[in-house]
Amino acid sequence: MTDAPQYDLYSPTFKAHAYQTYAQMREQAPVCQHAGLNGENKLWFITRYADCEAVLRDHKRFVKSYENTLTPEARAQLAPASKIERLLGQHLLNMDGTDHTRLRGLINKAFTAQMVNRMQDRVQALADELLDQVEAQGAMDLLNEYAFPLPIIVIAQMLGVPAADREHFRRWSNAFVEPAHNADEWAQQVSLLTGFIDYLGRIFAERRQNPQDDLITALLQAEEAGDKLNEDELYSMVVLLIVAGHETTVNLIGNGTLALLRNPEQLARLKSQPDLMPAAIEEFLRYDGPVERATIRFAKEDVEIGGQLIRRGEPVSVVLASADRDSLSFTQPEQLDTARDNNRHLAFGFGVHYCIGAPLARMEGRIALNTLLRRLPNLRLAVPVEALTWRENPILRGLQGIPVAWG
Repeated sequence: MTDAPQYDLYSPTFKAHAYQTYAQMREQAPVCQHAGLNGENKLWFITRYADCEAVLRDHKRFVKSYENTLTPEARAQLAPASKIERLLGQHLLNMDGTDHTRLRGLINKAFTAQMVNRMQDRVQALADELLDQVEAQGAMDLLNEYAFPLPIIVIAQMLGVPAADREHFRRWSNAFVEPAHNADEWAQQVSLLTGFIDYLGRIFAERRQNPQDDLITALLQAEEAGDKLNEDELYSMVVLLIVAGHETTVNLIGNGTLALLRNPEQLARLKSQPDLMPAAIEEFLRYDGPVERATIRFAKEDVEIGGQLIRRGEPVSVVLASADRDSLSFTQPEQLDTARDNNRHLAFGFGVHYCIGAPLARMEGRIALNTLLRRLPNLRLAVPVEALTWRENPILRGLQGIPVAWG
């Protein structure tokens, strides 16, 4: 490995100016080994579009489960997983090969285009209901009062869990995705996630007694029909659906709104031509997407990418946010263009692990943003851009809050 520059990749300053850092990485060290969040374990960061697409496409040599990089003898020496690791880690994002195909097949039926079309009226009604509650106020926190409740209510209804518990889901989701910096924070996360598991256990027991027309019932019945979904997979999949089912859409709505408020000519275009919103959604996903980096992959064998040799077992971080600002793949990538053509962004991934909920997120984003622009005239930021705070999670890209005003 050649010596590579080291970058600030985890501070609040970086989060606020991430795209400048990624531009430097693409130019100086497009494939480089760099310290992870803990400052010790090294990751390979892939930042150019062509290399990112190649890694995402190559699910044979870049796998999601570290165990699949080991010999049978080495795998036998691994310490057994804890209960929390078992119940929260056996989901699509951590699986390869036939295991991944089997689990994806169980969920695919719930995210078809037909299902998304059926839900449009409910999402529209929900967007209007949420704005009805705040319209007279003249101001709100866009994330907390609009972008968060909309998708969490939708995924809760699909699964069959009470939408009234959405604040619990938010705390549990944060424990699932936010990094712990010390033993006390880790202990607090374990406590929250244990509560999440206990909550789901009660829901599962009730659904076994009283089946409903919802996704949890469908997963339980698949489990009980044979060797399709074991207990660990059941818990892990429902947790993943609750977390991934709202996190990406919250950030799509939030980041998309911020991008428009910082680009008034694009905002005016969409207000006058709401039919452009589907193309605009693709541009929001490219320009400042909800997922900054793909979840970690591991080299299953020695692989050369971008002139660097990645050894078997080494972790790889595909930086989606950097790929989607690569000038070798996009014209004027630093500009927001809501009418951009041929927008082949990687915001939802690529290949066999392409986001299964992408059609739902696109539909929710389109309705949420069009309704926001139609209902709230003169929408504007209520604080300076510099006052906004980005969440520190290295995988997700989203703000802590977005105070807005109108009228």
